[in-house]
Amino acid sequence: MSPDASMRIVVLTGKDSFTRVEHSRQLHAALTEKFGSVDRFEFDGASVTLAQVMDELRSYGLLSQHKLIVIDNAEGFMGAEDRRRAMERYAANPQQESTLLMRAGARWNPGKFDKLVEASSGAVIKCEPPSDKDAISWCGARAEKRHGAKLAAGAAELLVEKIGPDLARIDTELAKLATAAGEGKPISRALVTEFVGQSREEQAWGLQSVLIQKGAGAALVKLNELVRISGVADALIGWTIVDLLRKAHDAARLMDDGQNDFAIAKQLKIWGDAQALVCRAARALGSAGAAALLAESVRTDARTKSGFSSDSARTFEALVVTIGDRIR
Repeated sequence: MSPDASMRIVVLTGKDSFTRVEHSRQLHAALTEKFGSVDRFEFDGASVTLAQVMDELRSYGLLSQHKLIVIDNAEGFMGAEDRRRAMERYAANPQQESTLLMRAGARWNPGKFDKLVEASSGAVIKCEPPSDKDAISWCGARAEKRHGAKLAAGAAELLVEKIGPDLARIDTELAKLATAAGEGKPISRALVTEFVGQSREEQAWGLQSVLIQKGAGAALVKLNELVRISGVADALIGWTIVDLLRKAHDAARLMDDGQNDFAIAKQLKIWGDAQALVCRAARALGSAGAAALLAESVRTDARTKSGFSSDSARTFEALVVTIGDRIR
């Protein structure tokens, strides 16, 4: 769904900032086309008062026929009961001379307000990252339309494999790759390999070594980089942590049986730096400690996948602190 000029209230919710920006641009363009010039007022939902918002919504523009009132951090604004009730009353009969655009992150709580918005011909649009498949399709169209470049076979797949379906970051990388390719030349897989950083899988593996070598503080920094900057999927983060503890537990059990590091590495099929790190974690935790943390990591992973965790990043942060403190 895309917003249009007939909508008096539009709510954009979700993690994907690029989609929120694109929908906002579409709404402003549609209103401008229908009404001519549009007066735009922007507020931060964490600090604006209800009176300020209602005054702008209900007053007429001095220079334009229509007004666009934008509230960022809308989840904060709607968090107070009196504001939510007032906005529910407004949504039941919105002003026709104004359009309200509310932009919220992942913590938007749907309820009666959303239903009233949709009943009054408004829209509540979820702005979530697309699937990898959809992001790959988007790459080709975006590269050609916005950056005047074509993608060679396999280039879009490799790009999404490396950085995930974050459209804002993909667009940035496409601009860089188009410049590197040169006018009229396609963006090849080789260029993606050369100019785009580590894959999500490679970055996630890095969390294991940081946990063992540097402890909780550094691991929190790495986790934040993976989740909030690189857009690594929760499922991959959970799997990485579970995998580390599974290997540490298996290694600790083998140590209890008197086996040396080389024999342990051979049985677990871990080599190079991973061998030393896993054995180090196994010694620090012991078989009982590794078993307890493995069970906790499995439960945490299950909570993030089942929806019982309202903020998976915070849930993983708590687990990473526990693991990092015990290993160190």
